[in-house]
Amino acid sequence: MIIPIEPKFPRRGWLGLLLVLTGWLCNWLLPGLRTHIFFFPMWLGYCLTIDALVYKRTGTSLFARGAAKYIGLFVISAPAWWLFELINLRTQNWLYEGRQFFTNWQYAVFATLSFSTVIPAVFGTAELVSSFRWINKVKKATTDLPRRAFVFIYFVCGWIMLALLIIWPRYFFPFVWLSVWFILEPVNVWLGNRSLLFKNHGLHWRSVLALWLGCLICGFFWEMWNFYSFPKWIYQVPFVGFWHVFEMPVLGYLGYLPFSLELFALYHLITGLISPGLKQDYVQVE
Repeated sequence: MIIPIEPKFPRRGWLGLLLVLTGWLCNWLLPGLRTHIFFFPMWLGYCLTIDALVYKRTGTSLFARGAAKYIGLFVISAPAWWLFELINLRTQNWLYEGRQFFTNWQYAVFATLSFSTVIPAVFGTAELVSSFRWINKVKKATTDLPRRAFVFIYFVCGWIMLALLIIWPRYFFPFVWLSVWFILEPVNVWLGNRSLLFKNHGLHWRSVLALWLGCLICGFFWEMWNFYSFPKWIYQVPFVGFWHVFEMPVLGYLGYLPFSLELFALYHLITGLISPGLKQDYVQVE
């Protein structure tokens, strides 16, 4: 009888822990401008640490399944978040203290580098969540709605949300975290890309729950590490700007749930356009 050898904690995990600890201490303790320098290495360290934990628990991980694809997560992540920055030009729900100390080019470079860590952090943490046994007990819901009609209704609703958001941002700003998914999920279905909602006429709750919790965990660290940073982001959200947990109003954390689905849809839309017809099983959150 061959006893399977439990995977060791990879060296990239120890490197990740070192980057997190160094970046965290420098980001919180050094005076003056510093976050633009330490945000990326700290979150790169987070991504590597989480990836190593996933590998330790499951014997596979995003990095282990392909270093090139793992780098691709960072490449896709930056323009994906810039999309939300573009929408925020209208809503003005968050802004950056310290922005005035950078030229437009400096800001673009440092921001893009920082934004590149969003998708690998969320997907890696979602895979970590999905590695626990309790999540496998969650069943898949089913629906009897006609697939074509259901997809089209979602698509139309997404554009209505986006229109309301642009016309009346003060009242419909939460649609930032819904409209993109409602628009892109049907597009992925029509293009034959990976989809959470419409595969086999049912919602894949295990995947959705893993993404939700993974993004919430990332959200906690984003907000915590941001609190004593400079530059940093702050919020000015109508109606719900109370009971702050770090800089974020407590109800704002709900936005991380649909945001995770938007990232999933964006990633698979982009990879589907780059490599049409290839099996999209790289991200394993179920």
